[in-house]
Amino acid sequence: MYVIAIGWIYVTLLMAATETNITAGILTFVFYGLAPLSLLLWLFGTPERRRRIAARERAGEASVTDEAVDQVVPGDDRADAKKDQDDLGDRRA
Repeated sequence: MYVIAIGWIYVTLLMAATETNITAGILTFVFYGLAPLSLLLWLFGTPERRRRIAARERAGEASVTDEAVDQVVPGDDRADAKKDQDDLGDRRA
């Protein structure tokens, strides 16, 4: 998509360069080149913006969930696992 945008800017820049005065060249470049191209890129970029917003929201929800789990179960809670491992060792012996 960006190749098309670069090509369009190039064409409109050449069109602007062939205008008879500087004002006409600037207006040609803005109204035939920059304005339509910025609208086109904004419209075609909408799905990507939505995906980024959704990913950011999912990442925020995941961090909230992780914080909630850390509040319920402390990080150094190994007492239950040690007891289970000791019981397993007793059964094997």
